[in-house]
Amino acid sequence: MLIRIRSRDGNFRFEFQPSADISEVVAKILETSPDADPASLTISNQPRGNEVSVATLKGRSIKDLGLSHGDLIFVGYKPKPAVSEHAPSETTGVASGSTSGSAAKRPWELVKEDPVDEYWRAQSGKIPRGRDAQFCKHGANGMCDHCMPLEPYDAGYHKENSIKHLSYHAYLRKLTPKSSESASSFLPPLNPLEYKVKVPCPTGSHPAWPASICTGCQPSGITLQSQPFRMVDHLEIASMDIVDRFLQAWRKTGLQRFGYMIGRYEPYDKVPMGVKAVVEAIYEPPQQGELDGLALQWPWEDEPRIRELASHASTPLSIVGYIFTDLDPTPEDRTKNVYKRHPQSFFLSSLEVIFAATLQKQNPINSKSSPTGKFASRLVTAVLTGTEDGQVDVSAYQVSEQAVAMVEADMVEASVEPGIMRVKEEDRTQGSSRYVPDVFFSFKNEYGLEVKKSAKPCFPVEYLLVNVTHGFPQAPNPLFQSTQFMIENRPGLEDQTLERAMSELSRLEAPGLVPGQETYRKKDLAEYLSDFHLVAFLQTTQLFSVEDLNLLLKAVSSPNIMEDQSVLDPVLASDSWQTLMTFTREHAPRRPQTTAPDGSSSAMDEDIPPELYDQIAADNAAGGGGGGIRICPHCTFENTGGGSDCDVCGLPL
Repeated sequence: MLIRIRSRDGNFRFEFQPSADISEVVAKILETSPDADPASLTISNQPRGNEVSVATLKGRSIKDLGLSHGDLIFVGYKPKPAVSEHAPSETTGVASGSTSGSAAKRPWELVKEDPVDEYWRAQSGKIPRGRDAQFCKHGANGMCDHCMPLEPYDAGYHKENSIKHLSYHAYLRKLTPKSSESASSFLPPLNPLEYKVKVPCPTGSHPAWPASICTGCQPSGITLQSQPFRMVDHLEIASMDIVDRFLQAWRKTGLQRFGYMIGRYEPYDKVPMGVKAVVEAIYEPPQQGELDGLALQWPWEDEPRIRELASHASTPLSIVGYIFTDLDPTPEDRTKNVYKRHPQSFFLSSLEVIFAATLQKQNPINSKSSPTGKFASRLVTAVLTGTEDGQVDVSAYQVSEQAVAMVEADMVEASVEPGIMRVKEEDRTQGSSRYVPDVFFSFKNEYGLEVKKSAKPCFPVEYLLVNVTHGFPQAPNPLFQSTQFMIENRPGLEDQTLERAMSELSRLEAPGLVPGQETYRKKDLAEYLSDFHLVAFLQTTQLFSVEDLNLLLKAVSSPNIMEDQSVLDPVLASDSWQTLMTFTREHAPRRPQTTAPDGSSSAMDEDIPPELYDQIAADNAAGGGGGGIRICPHCTFENTGGGSDCDVCGLPL
């Protein structure tokens, strides 16, 4: 077969057998490029990007690489380093056979992908179709073009179901169909966008930027366009209580709030090979809210701690995005909010887009389809803002890979008009090396014609947005059963204290008939402990060891904890829990002891005055054994029921 090779030394054609080893190709390259350093040789199926070192392709044949007759290979290399006259010559591991099997592993083969990615890679992704009553003329076991399954990237299906973006894995299937699966395993199809000048220049023919620049190191012109795929197709918040609890701070103060969404990624069946982010909790970092914005503590110091803690839930959790409020009550009716984010205004401001791009750049996913082993991000931006009828709703977005690359290259900046993004000027001054290529965007004019326009000095923000649908489950089943514990970093509004937690735990504990054999109202205790904010707070008290805290989180996030409270038994038997309850009992109000079985009076708590027992007797007499409040003489808790035994300790009233 004929293989074409293009390098800085020119274009060449060579004949190879399909079974020829890659080392034969390397030998031909070195013949045409005598100054090439064999260890630096790379090949690619694109003029720029997607380069793979030939040293990692040892033992592969041309056919295994997916190359066919007439294919063009782009070759890159660095000049051969100067060596002394007596120094031994070096050859690439592919040609000499010196590369070990472990060294042949490529970066993308070593990464561990998210479980949802592993799931979709194991599925066919085909869209099933039923028998067409009008066009299908075959038998029940037959199949034709009218009923055969569709590919997950089928354009007709997406248009018919109003799906604007391909899912990540449907996009991968479109780039790497089954016919070229072998090629895709060696030449990953996804290449992260890069708009920075390459320093040093790959050609090595001139001083590095900003002293000089050429076509080999400068980025190409940019045409802004809608991203064809999205990393997350749907945002699902596990319970309305999560959002309602987050909104309480705004309702009480009128100041905007920000929080990180803690959750996981799952398959989403409403989109072919779709992925959804499921939110189980919202953790609020240190911040200063304002009426029209907020200031965050940056970087977030607690992020490593919260990430590590969340990973030990019964279903491992991570940070799947962030959410913030942008609410402004209308002057006419304070119960309704201003409708400020809409098609005639903006959806995300230019400043918010830059913030989203920065976070997405810092949180890429592991991907076997990228030469670097990393690609894009699944971090979702959610906004709580007013709707057209004045109510509060969630809007969810991501920013495109073009937005991330432009922010990374320091090419754009926010403007005073929220719906407009500014393109920065090129800067070669001392200490700066910003290069800004030509940037264009296209739109339809008043005559319906597609027009391309320069994006300098500014362009609409929506060219950088990717829409994400959102919703709540019809039958909520959140991992955490409670949202009642105080929220962190709300000073003066909600203060997290150990005394408050111990007071609630004391209420949920009932004394046993034998000292030291205390019991618990298990179901109420399970519900109270099943709160991510409570577990995160207990971690800061230093009362729990790392192992016991992870055990606690795993137990309280168990899906069936309300039906089977026995999952709490290992926690209640742990040393850390016993330490916490020891502190709790020491700080709880002291109770009188019961009368001894022989009729003699046991030691009574001297801290409780005798008048209290007279009051207890009077209250019980007033209760008359029926309704009203009756105080138990044994544990001093109030009973509102009509039973003859205490609701807490179970002893006779």
